[in-house]
Amino acid sequence: MNRIEEKMQELQAEGKKAFITYMTAGLPDLDTTAKILKAEEAAGLDVCEVGIPFSDPIADGPVIQDASYRAILNGTNLTQILEMMEKLRAEGMKMPIVFMMYYNTVFSMGLENFVKACAKAGVDGLIIPDLPKEEQQPLQSVLDEEEGAPILIQLVSPISADRVPYLLEGARGFVYCVSSMGVTGKNVNFGKQIHDYLSSVKAVSKIPVMMGFGIKTAEDVLPLKDALDGAIVGSHFIRLMDENNFAPEVAGEYVKTFKEKLNND
Repeated sequence: MNRIEEKMQELQAEGKKAFITYMTAGLPDLDTTAKILKAEEAAGLDVCEVGIPFSDPIADGPVIQDASYRAILNGTNLTQILEMMEKLRAEGMKMPIVFMMYYNTVFSMGLENFVKACAKAGVDGLIIPDLPKEEQQPLQSVLDEEEGAPILIQLVSPISADRVPYLLEGARGFVYCVSSMGVTGKNVNFGKQIHDYLSSVKAVSKIPVMMGFGIKTAEDVLPLKDALDGAIVGSHFIRLMDENNFAPEVAGEYVKTFKEKLNND
């Protein structure tokens, strides 16, 4: 059991929902990224997705595409991000960290080298949108062989219905339910159709069900609370950081407010 699974088990025992944010590493710089992660942990964030900048982030909308582009212009790369993570763990960070990234970055480093580096740096999970279930085995085999390696988080979408049992075979951590077809950051109508979709995933999932894409506030997901185990905010969080000069205290306050509303309303 790794940090993600321990946190999910803890939250379920307490009857609480999980809150996860996404932060592009290296925006505006890695020192600030580290400060934001520390502020979020202090505010009670359950899990943080750290975005690894990539030139062609096909699952991401304009906000995260732009964030990734700016981070690349700053010279941010995977090696530096792993070094940041290793330092944060050495300083005592316990918050589960998931790398959200694309397979080319993994492949170019070499599967064994990548997995060993993640284990050493204390990375707990991987979300790789362009690596379909049918093509995960080479990476999964290496992950299985490395002690302390991160776990692969599976994604499902509203058109995955017939494939959900297959997609969740052996799944660990949590299942990432994409709220709608398309890219991150789109406005979404969180109505009955999404509720039914989440309920259908929850009916077959043995692990917690999270939803992302289009969420801004806890109020967005309150009508869906019985059908999900947590919420993921990406584009809105990046936009909030941009508008507030990447102030760590703003990140902490947002996390605190969202969590309170999610679990008390």
